[in-house]
Amino acid sequence: MKRLPFPFPVVRWQQDQVELIDQTLLPDRLEFRHCRAIDDLCRAIRELAVRGAPAIGVAAAYGLVLSWRRAMDEGLDTYGRADRLRRDRDALAATRPTAVNLVWALDRVLARTEALRGGQADPEKVLAALKAEADAILDEDIAMGRAMGEAGQALLPDKGTVLTHCNAGGLATGGFGTAVGVVYAARLAGKDISVYADETRPLLQGARLTAWELVNQGVPVTVLCEGAAASALRAGLIDAVITGADRVAVNGDAANKIGTYPLAVLAARHGVPFYIAAPASTFDAGAPDGNAIPIEMRAEDEVFRWRDRKVVPAGARAWNPAFDVTPAELVTAYITERGVLKPPFPPEILGG
Repeated sequence: MKRLPFPFPVVRWQQDQVELIDQTLLPDRLEFRHCRAIDDLCRAIRELAVRGAPAIGVAAAYGLVLSWRRAMDEGLDTYGRADRLRRDRDALAATRPTAVNLVWALDRVLARTEALRGGQADPEKVLAALKAEADAILDEDIAMGRAMGEAGQALLPDKGTVLTHCNAGGLATGGFGTAVGVVYAARLAGKDISVYADETRPLLQGARLTAWELVNQGVPVTVLCEGAAASALRAGLIDAVITGADRVAVNGDAANKIGTYPLAVLAARHGVPFYIAAPASTFDAGAPDGNAIPIEMRAEDEVFRWRDRKVVPAGARAWNPAFDVTPAELVTAYITERGVLKPPFPPEILGG
């Protein structure tokens, strides 16, 4: 296995294009996908070549740099460039409706052009400003992961086992991680922490991605079907459950990969703490509770097939929500870069 540098180079700006690890190919192959146009990047986000709320936000930020660069290459005037930027912003925002980081990052980068009077400054200066903002979002995300990890690792014993769901590690962020970042921070602090990783159907992000990056970094990991999580908890194999989140409502309800809600119920049943690790940008002041969080529905074919093989008989249907919502009362605490929190959240984390 080719060992990646840490933090992982999940998304980066290289030679006037967005370059990202193609996570659809892991764990078989480690390859980078090169997005030379907005359509390429939108496709990469929809196909989950890049996924995880923070990583999507970073990718989208660089997407607006790409948009401006291509508008310059095509010789568009000031108004044409600004119009292209807004249209590409909307196209990127529509790719994954649940992840609030996506719109947060897009609007943050777009605000830079507004600060430059709609892009009427020299186009090269605008390009540099947009890239600087995208670079800042990436750098802040890595710093956020480290701070979140440090806050979360204090909750873990000196020796123990964490159960995770989906992938909330370096591959889901700018490179350090949220839930799995807590594990990395604990091990950096000298703690003997191992991981049980739910395989996470239907796309196996836990088995393919979490297990891959943990093995890559030398962290002991055991993969289990999520249907086995109850037995692992009942057997006393798990000291804490830690997941990420794509959006957290004002009351603390949290949307995360489908299968998170039943895991929280199981943790409560067996007296195991259930933590959500999520950056401040994931907290949505516009969502009073989980009912206000849009849930992305994905194609039936993701359930029908694994890779190129059909595993469901013709005539059957599939219900394929990408996320579920965990009620706040099932969450022991929220691990953020601003510390360990419980509702009601401080106004600054909700943008107040």
